[in-house]
Parts: sequence; structure tokens; C-alpha cells
Amino acid sequence: MIVDAARPTCLLDHIRRCNNRDLSRFRPFEAGGHAVGWVRDDFVPAIADFKDVFEFAEGGVVRLAPRHATVEARTDAMARVVRGLVERKVFAKFRGESYAVVTKWGSPPLFLLDRSAVAPFGVRAFGVHVNGFTRRDGKLLLWIGRRALDKAVEPGKLDNMVAGGQPAGLSLIDNLVKEAGEEAGIPRALALAAHQAGAITYCMEGERGLKPDTMFVYDLEVPPDFVPRNIDGEITDFT
Repeated sequence: MIVDAARPTCLLDHIRRCNNRDLSRFRPFEAGGHAVGWVRDDFVPAIADFKDVFEFAEGGVVRLAPRHATVEARTDAMARVVRGLVERKVFAKFRGESYAVVTKWGSPPLFLLDRSAVAPFGVRAFGVHVNGFTRRDGKLLLWIGRRALDKAVEPGKLDNMVAGGQPAGLSLIDNLVKEAGEEAGIPRALALAAHQAGAITYCMEGERGLKPDTMFVYDLEVPPDFVPRNIDGEITDFT
């Protein structure tokens, strides 16, 4: 969970924020005969010119054209859209990290989508979040990271010791090990000691679109003398 340390609020405030959206301003996004996301009305003009990729059906539905009938074809078509939007400065950059677009966790992907386009197309994203804790002098202590100021989402705010999106082609545990090493300098053997603690699902509207996200939550006890250190520049410091 991301917290603004300068504005203390109760847990219920964060829960309400994570479930704040107005779907009356969105249109369903469909691909391969399945509902996979939501496109906000103000984003439609940005994709209206991609007539070889999208169909704009009755009832406001935005549909990936049926001619793109395979996973590879849909992936290629959506990649062309994203690169076109980057060229037009609608998106800041092509992230080069693909997310699997699915109807539910574990189902076969309908296509892969660059991370930069996940919220604008309102597709469900997944991630791993690790609560890192230790015990000192009989006290239970939680490691908290502060997000870098150049992060596109929630810069400078407090976050879990480890948190990252779930890219296509990696298992949850492989992604946990990767993120733990990159974000907190946690060795593989220690990361593998994490215990899955559940999942949190929410749907919130942000500046760039809709975020119907699922976080797989893990708890990891680290030795009292372990101090996390960020490797990839996404965290400025740990407390």
C-alpha cells in the first residue's frame, strides 16, 4: 500500500480511494470475444484514427477488430497503437515490459500489452507486494521504502519493502525474487522464504485511466541485522 507520509489518514481513507471510480465515463474494451478492460471517454479520440485496429460498436463498446484473431496478431496490433501514441506524445514512452491481458488470473492471455498502456485501456494488472519485517528487542518492526521522486506513479510516497508489477512470462515467485533483488538487494535464498499472505483486489480511477488491479501479498521476515538497499533506483531510502 502506498501512503503519503505528509498527510496522515486512516486505513478506510485508502480503501475508499482504491475503490473510487465512475464507470459511467468509461466504455467497455473487448478483444477475442471477451471483455478485457475499460476505455475512458476522453481517451477515445486518441485511438479513433487506428481504424485498422479498433471497431467502435453500438453502445459505446471499443473492440479490437476480429481480423486480429490470434494472440500474436493482437499483440502486434496493440504494439503499433502504443508506439503510435508515444510518437504523438500521448504516452511518455514505450516501457518495453509486457503484461498479459487475461479475463482472470491463470487464464490464457488474449494478447500482450506494453505496461504504459495498461491503465488507459483499463485492463486488469497483477503484482507482488512484500511486507518485510524483523524482530528486535522483542518488538516487531516493518521495513518501509520511500518511492523515488521521478516515479510516474505516487512519487515520494511510502511503500512496501518490495513491490512490482507482474510481467508476462514470469511466475509469481520468480517475479518476487527478481523484484526483491532489484528493489531491496535481497538475495534469492532469503526472498524464497517469503510466505504468501493473500491477495488484494481493487478498482480505482486515476489520471491515466482505470486500474482494476490484484496484488499478491507476501510476508518476509528478514534477519535483525539485514538492511535493505535499493538497486534499480525506484526507492530513495528505507526506514
